[in-house]
Amino acid sequence: MTAIRSTVYLILFSIWTTVVAVGFTPILFGPRRWSHRMFNFWGKGVIALLALAGVRVEVRGREHIPTGAALVAPKHQCMLDVFAQFTWLPANAFVMKKELAWIPWFGWYGKKAGAIVIDRAGAAKTMRQLIREGVDRFSWGAQLVIFPEGTRQPIGAVPDYKPGIAALYKELNVPVYPVATNAGEHWSAKGLRLTPGLIVYEYLEPIPPGLKRAEFMRLLEERIEAKSRELEGL
Repeated sequence: MTAIRSTVYLILFSIWTTVVAVGFTPILFGPRRWSHRMFNFWGKGVIALLALAGVRVEVRGREHIPTGAALVAPKHQCMLDVFAQFTWLPANAFVMKKELAWIPWFGWYGKKAGAIVIDRAGAAKTMRQLIREGVDRFSWGAQLVIFPEGTRQPIGAVPDYKPGIAALYKELNVPVYPVATNAGEHWSAKGLRLTPGLIVYEYLEPIPPGLKRAEFMRLLEERIEAKSRELEGL
């Protein structure tokens, strides 16, 4: 039954995504805010369809969802973690690996919405790009989303927080909003295998600017991992 539900969802997810992506193509020639609204609309549909697979999604800590310039640092366990941020952040801009930027429509809309496309092998050059373009995104009030671990990690994996977010935190001098989740329990880290249950995304109290690098990284990892482990026990 789980496999059947996952297959049905995959089919409907693909149809929904194609209809929205192709149907909204003209907005690529309009202002940035149109792309943000399209992503919000599409994300709501992605989440609503999950009910067909017996999966519910709940958002907690709404009082901590930023509406102005901020760094958002979600736990990354599956693809849904990306789609979810589209749904709740009004002016989101993602740090996107260059491979994703080549995907028709998704990459186009992402860049139109303000995504920062990076080469993860670029080391120092990539870091300078992140800071330079991050300053630009903050100038128009974006919520810049960066996954601290860089890529999806399965449930139970040892945390591996990368230095990119610490560099942005120091240079941009804005609060960081951690986001915890248990999404990986119900949406597989690789592919699209769904297990019925409740997925929770919880926005946590923001970390204020100005902390030392080590203290910031310790606090970020501690908050995200502790709350995610708590949610995994649901």
